[in-house]
Amino acid sequence: MLKVKEVLGYDFVNNTMDELVTELDARLSNSEKTFIVTANPEIITYAQSESSYEKVLKNTDYIIPDGIGIIMASKILQNPLQERLTGFDLMERLLQLSNQKNYRIYLFGTKPQVIGLTAANMKKKYPHINIVGYHHGYIKEKDQMKIVNEIQEKKPDLVFVGLGFPKQEKWISENFGHFNKGIFIGIGGCLNVWAGVDKRAPKVWRDLNLEWVYRFIKQPSRYKRMMAIPIFLNRVLVQEIKSTKPQLDKNIHMTNSVIKKRKASTTNNPSEVNRIG
Repeated sequence: MLKVKEVLGYDFVNNTMDELVTELDARLSNSEKTFIVTANPEIITYAQSESSYEKVLKNTDYIIPDGIGIIMASKILQNPLQERLTGFDLMERLLQLSNQKNYRIYLFGTKPQVIGLTAANMKKKYPHINIVGYHHGYIKEKDQMKIVNEIQEKKPDLVFVGLGFPKQEKWISENFGHFNKGIFIGIGGCLNVWAGVDKRAPKVWRDLNLEWVYRFIKQPSRYKRMMAIPIFLNRVLVQEIKSTKPQLDKNIHMTNSVIKKRKASTTNNPSEVNRIG
C-alpha cells in the first residue's frame, strides 16, 4: 500500500521509486487496472484553473511528483515528500520489469514517423520485452475507437500514452472504462526520447535538479509553458502564508494578553512599579 501526502490539494505518492515499482508489480500480477499521472508544477497549475482537468487528476489511482518544483513546494508547506519520481525513470523501471516478467506493452503517441523507432530502440535495449502494439498520436476524433478496440484486443499490461498533457490524461480518463486491465500512464515526451528525436538532460543536470533549465535551453519555444512556474510558486507561498497565519495570530493574541495582564498588575499594585523602578 502506497502512502500519500497532500500538496496544494492533490495527493502525491510519498514513497521511494523501489516501493512504487514493487506496488505496481503487484497490481500487474493481479491485473488491477491503474491510472497514473506524472505531475509537475505546470500540470498542477493548469488543473487549478481548469476544473474538468482537476477532476481527472483527483480521480486517478496515483499522482507521482514528477518535477523538483513539487518536492520544493512540499518542503515549503512543511509536508515534505520523500523523493522526486519522474515519469521517465518510472517508465524505464517498468520496461526493465517487463523484460524480466514478459508484461505486455502498448505504446500510444508521438508522430507517425517516430513511434516505430521508439519501439525498435526499446527492443534493442530490452530484447525480451513484449511490445504487443503501438500507434502514433496523430489520429482524428472519429478514429479514436480504433485505438480503443486495438488495446482491448491486444490486452496489454502496460499502456504508455505520450500525447502531452492535458490530452493524454483526458484520453485515459475518457477511455478507462473500456478496459478490464492494465496500468495506464501519461508519459509526455518520453516516446520521443526513446526514439532519439529528443534528448534527456544529462545526469549532472538532473542531479542538480536543473532538468527544466536544460529543456528550456534546448527548446526556447517552451517559454510560455515555463510561465506556469512563477504562478505555481506564488500559489505555494500564498498557501504557506494562509497556513501559518492562524499560529501567528495566536502568538500575537497571547503576547497582547500577557501585556494587558502586566499593565493591570502594575496599576493595581503601585509598589510593584516602584520596586521595578
